[in-house]
Amino acid sequence: MSTDYQQAREALGVRLRELRLSTPGGRLTGTELAEQYGWNKSKVSRLENGRQTPTPDDLRKWAEATGQPETFDELLARLKGFETHIRSWRRQLTSGHKAVQDTHLGAHADVSVFRGWESSMVFGILQTPDYARSIFTRYAELQRSPRDTEEAVRSRVKRQEALYDSSKRFHLILWEAALHALVCPPSVLAAQLDRLAGAIGLDTVELGIIPLSASLKIPPATAFWIYDDRQVIVENWHAELWIDDEVSVDTYLRTWKTLRESAVYDADAHRLISAARRALHPPAGRADNTTQERRS
Repeated sequence: MSTDYQQAREALGVRLRELRLSTPGGRLTGTELAEQYGWNKSKVSRLENGRQTPTPDDLRKWAEATGQPETFDELLARLKGFETHIRSWRRQLTSGHKAVQDTHLGAHADVSVFRGWESSMVFGILQTPDYARSIFTRYAELQRSPRDTEEAVRSRVKRQEALYDSSKRFHLILWEAALHALVCPPSVLAAQLDRLAGAIGLDTVELGIIPLSASLKIPPATAFWIYDDRQVIVENWHAELWIDDEVSVDTYLRTWKTLRESAVYDADAHRLISAARRALHPPAGRADNTTQERRS
């Protein structure tokens, strides 16, 4: 778990303990508080020690039980403060992927310059509907979230209208491995690679690809987006991180610029895409030779 997130949760726990020990009617024990709402006795301890994230309802009940209902707004602000930056998939995907896509659609509206890095799949902003459909289906299975695949695909495609907005610029870097990752049927990947090749000609898009054979100054790690050099969105398996503090944003900018040094563009990038496309459907003679070699 993020250190910043855990520290914020522990600080909230300390505040909850302070309220319990300063109840106007006299000190309230953890057992008394738990019994008042039918909670498990260990819940009070987990909340106070930062081992469990409270819900807004937990905070409201805590403020009321300690005789200090006016503190609810303060407690809720603390909770929203750290949950705004750490957005768990469990919470975000309660109603499916469409809501998340709509959030990003709104976030894109006022951004002029996008910088992106992706190592394992094609950027959402460049995905075909069929490719996006495969991605959403696989993530819904992993996260055990509601299936609203078609709605999510439509929202993602809607976001791609920004590619044709002359006031926006997309500076994207992709690892070559993403061109070969079969996160979808081969025919879908082939169409996706055609789409990717076409994106190279867009005035608003600068697409660089880091070859697998390139010398790297840093390992190609987690994917991220940088919005107008002031906010970073990082996707992990458990959550999205929305980062806006200057020091952290600067770290991601330096990371992006370092990765960019290893990327190739224009005709060289097009050749890598074409090679990946050919690898999906090798010429008949080559396929026959490969089969013969395996038999001999």
